[in-house]
Amino acid sequence: MANESRPCPCDIGDRFDYGGRGQEVQVEHIKAYICKPPASTEKAVIVIHDIFGWQLPNTRYMADMLAANGYIAICPDFFAGKEAWKPSDDWSKFDDWLKTRDARKINKEADAVLKYLKEQCGAKKSGVVGFCWGGVAAHHLMMTYLELKAGVSLYGLIKDSDDISNLLNPTFFIFGEKDDFIPLHQVTLLEQKLKKNCKVDFEVKVYPGQTHGFVHRRREHINPQDKPYIEEGRKDMINWLHKYM
Repeated sequence: MANESRPCPCDIGDRFDYGGRGQEVQVEHIKAYICKPPASTEKAVIVIHDIFGWQLPNTRYMADMLAANGYIAICPDFFAGKEAWKPSDDWSKFDDWLKTRDARKINKEADAVLKYLKEQCGAKKSGVVGFCWGGVAAHHLMMTYLELKAGVSLYGLIKDSDDISNLLNPTFFIFGEKDDFIPLHQVTLLEQKLKKNCKVDFEVKVYPGQTHGFVHRRREHINPQDKPYIEEGRKDMINWLHKYM
């Protein structure tokens, strides 16, 4: 990740002006954005934000899309009140900033959100999707919480040294072919480890020509050449949740 000119894979993307159809709520020690579908449901999806935090319009757009497809969608502040990264921040300080926001140390927040979904929303089945930083977090949660019935990890950075294959329930991994920060050999390694060790359903899919963040950071009508892959990634994400929840 130590690319000096762009040390992080994240640019803010195209969608700045989306307001959101849901509301903000307090979930124990953290805030969250929640959107519910028109018809009542017992299925919920936790949406995990990228480095730009839980208030990023792009991520709320994804939560609203999941709600429109029949899920209670909740996007909690997994930074627990710590500041999200801003595009204007000094990238030379990014690694230090990231050290205090470990995507694998979110169990306290996950516990609070799962309890809220059960007690306040009547959820009986839960899943998780995560983008970038949240992709790492979703991968972690799918190896930790048996009650999460399905997971989708979108372009989460892969560390060779990590235990990455002991998934507890079906998990779908989405990557872009032209992601400058997740080399394809790492994606291949992930797939090999999963094939060797994983006991549940999984899929690893690479989308041709796509860069980091393409599913949630790109507007289809601004990027016509990417539109088929943006739509395919979103459809694949929703279909995976439908299949296993």
